[in-house]
Amino acid sequence: MQFTPLIAIHMSAALAAVALGPVALWARRGRTQRPRLHRAAGYAWVTLMVAAALSAVFIRDFRLPNIAGYTPIHLLVPATLGSLVIAFRLLARGDIRGHRRWMQILYVSACLVAGAFTLLPGRYLGDLVLGRWLGLV
Repeated sequence: MQFTPLIAIHMSAALAAVALGPVALWARRGRTQRPRLHRAAGYAWVTLMVAAALSAVFIRDFRLPNIAGYTPIHLLVPATLGSLVIAFRLLARGDIRGHRRWMQILYVSACLVAGAFTLLPGRYLGDLVLGRWLGLV
């Protein structure tokens, strides 16, 4: 697999979402709440997550165990989009606690856990980052 513009878009959106997620989550914590920062960072984060999820649909890998080029990590695409829909429905209903919980779960699962899976040996980013770090490439 080569570093294509599509992979660059996906990786940029995903890395930005990993960095911006804590800002959106932090802005509504504690005594000093920052609703404008929370809303701005939240909408930006959601946009980045949608971009990462939709771009992932077009990134296929035929080397790993797959079905038509789609590997198990691609199951996060519908899970991510579905979680965003659920979180916004909860927000529209006024269920702030439910909205917060879904967004926290989505950040951990789609950003942190999925990000860790991309660093596995045999995956493009894993070979690129860990291979060079460990001197294997």
